[in-house]
Amino acid sequence: MAGGVGSRFWPVSTAAKPKQFRDLLGRGETLIQTTFRRLSQLVPSKNIYVLTNEGYDHLVKQQLPQLDEEQIVLEPVMRNTAPAVLLASLKIWKKNSKAVMIMAPSDHWIEDEQAFHNDLTTAFEAARGQDKILTLGIKPTFPNTGYGYIKFDPLASGRVKPVELFTEKPSYAVAKDFLKSGNFLWNAGIFVWNAAYILRAFQKNLQQTFDLFSKGAPVFNTSEEKDFIKQNYPDAENISIDYAILEKEQGTIEVIPASFDWNDLGTWGSLYEETVKDADGNVALNARLFAENATGNLISSDKNKVVVLEGMNDYVIVDENEVLLIVPREKEQDIKRIRESVKEKFGENLG
Repeated sequence: MAGGVGSRFWPVSTAAKPKQFRDLLGRGETLIQTTFRRLSQLVPSKNIYVLTNEGYDHLVKQQLPQLDEEQIVLEPVMRNTAPAVLLASLKIWKKNSKAVMIMAPSDHWIEDEQAFHNDLTTAFEAARGQDKILTLGIKPTFPNTGYGYIKFDPLASGRVKPVELFTEKPSYAVAKDFLKSGNFLWNAGIFVWNAAYILRAFQKNLQQTFDLFSKGAPVFNTSEEKDFIKQNYPDAENISIDYAILEKEQGTIEVIPASFDWNDLGTWGSLYEETVKDADGNVALNARLFAENATGNLISSDKNKVVVLEGMNDYVIVDENEVLLIVPREKEQDIKRIRESVKEKFGENLG
C-alpha cells in the first residue's frame, strides 16, 4: 500500500513526492524500497503488487525497476484502502484461487527482519485455507494516542491469540489504562488472509464495489486492466479496510503478538525515536549541527546546511526547498493542519 501523502511529514513529504519514496532514515534506500526488499525475502518478487496513486507511477518504476507493469496497480482517484485491497484480491485470486495474501504499508520501520519473517510465516500458515484474518500486534511501549489498539487474551494458548476488540486512537488516559492492563497491542496495519475468504467478506460487506470491480475479471492481469480501472474506480465506495471489513468480521480476526520492534514512521516524533541522537538528544538529518543549551531537537535539511541552535529544546526544525518549519515536538500532530493552512495561503505547490 503506497498511495498516502504522509502529510504529517510535511514539508519533506509532499503530494508530489510523499514519504514512502524518500530515504527518511538516511540508510541509502527509500521506505518503499526497504519494504519491498523485506517482503521479497519471504514472498517471490513476481507476487508483490504495489497499490498507489497514478501520479506516483513514475516514482514506483524509478525506485522498483524490477516490477512488471502489471504489478503496479494505479488508483486514478483516492478511495481509501478498501477498494485498493479488493482490486488486488481479485487480481491475485484470478492467478491462484488458493493464494494467501499479506496487506502491508510501504512506509514502516522494522528492525529485526528475521523475527518479522518468522511471525509472518506463522500468520501465513494460520490463514491458509481458513476463514480468518490474521494481524500482527505490537507490544505498546508508551501510551500513544495516534495508534489503534487491539484487545486480546494474552493467556490464550499458542502464538495466535483471539482478538476481542479493535479501538481507534484512544485518549491519553485511556491509552495509559490499556498499557497497565497488559492485554492491548498496537495495531500495525499488517494483515494476512487467504484470497478466497477476503473476497467473500467483500461480497458480503461491500457489495456495490465488489459487483463493480468483479465485472473486470476477464481483463485483470492483462493489458486492458488499466483502462477498466480508470473507468470504474471513481465509482467505488470511499472507505477504509478497517470500517468495510475488519469491524464487520471481528469474530474471524486473530492476532500474533509481534516479536520484532516496529514504528509506523507516521510523524517527525516517530522518526526522532528511531534515529541516532547526540549527547544532548538532538537529531540532525542531512545537516551539520552546532548547538548550545539546546536539547531534544530534530533538525532536517535538504542542503546539508550548518544549523546553529541556541536555547531551543524539543523542537522539530525542517528546512526543505521553499519551506522552513519550526514546531514544538509536542505539537507534531498539528503539522497536517498547518500544511493545509499554508497551502491555502501561499499555494498548492508548497504541499
